[in-house]
Amino acid sequence: MENHSVTIENRETLTVTDIKEIDSFDEEEVRATLVSGAMIIRGKKLHIRMLDLDSGRAVIVGIIDSLMYVRVREKGEKGFFARLMK
Repeated sequence: MENHSVTIENRETLTVTDIKEIDSFDEEEVRATLVSGAMIIRGKKLHIRMLDLDSGRAVIVGIIDSLMYVRVREKGEKGFFARLMK
């Protein structure tokens, strides 16, 4: 795959590349795994208009309120609270 890119048009259409898979989605949240990490898209009336895992491209439409990148934990890696409670 090529470089990762995100394009948001009028807060209504989001095009993203580098998609590995869509983990979950509903009208308020889409969770996606990227080749390098993950992202969460939040909003209202969200729909996946197009998903092409071969090319790693997705188009999500609706009212987009936020986009957040998250780090994917490696298997066996402890979370924040587990490290805090040592």
